[in-house]
Amino acid sequence: MPPVLSIVGKSNSGKTTLIEKIIPELKRRGYRVGIVKHAHHGFEMDQRGKDSYRHQQAGADVVMVASPGQVGMVKKFTSERLDDLVPFFSDMDILISEGFKRDNAPKIEVFRKEQHEQPACLADDTLMAVVSDTSLSVSVPQFALNDIDGLTEFIVTRFLHSDDK
Repeated sequence: MPPVLSIVGKSNSGKTTLIEKIIPELKRRGYRVGIVKHAHHGFEMDQRGKDSYRHQQAGADVVMVASPGQVGMVKKFTSERLDDLVPFFSDMDILISEGFKRDNAPKIEVFRKEQHEQPACLADDTLMAVVSDTSLSVSVPQFALNDIDGLTEFIVTRFLHSDDK
């Protein structure tokens, strides 16, 4: 299975927008990207304007949405044979989840001061970095919201074998 990285943050912090910017950069570097989107209150798959649709439009090879009692996945795929459909993420280089902030996966938190007073995961041992519109006193690397190149390089160095591509 590929390494898993969770992009977390409070509501309206910019998680989806950040992922939309990271996906093309990882793809440009030759990586296959899978996405799992956590949906607390259920979901309707692949509707224009929804996060899962936006992730797919940004170029993700796999987009999954999970909520209590259901999972939905859209994968760019040429075969409809069951044997070809399993396993779904084993051929991905990285699996990025949006949400799952209570899970134990390594996390990058998106924080915008205009939206919230405090980041959500500063005390979380799995916090690997923060992406923010303001300078924070944190013990992990911090990136500006528009530093997509720096953040992508951090992800590649920390989670992927950059010499493989």
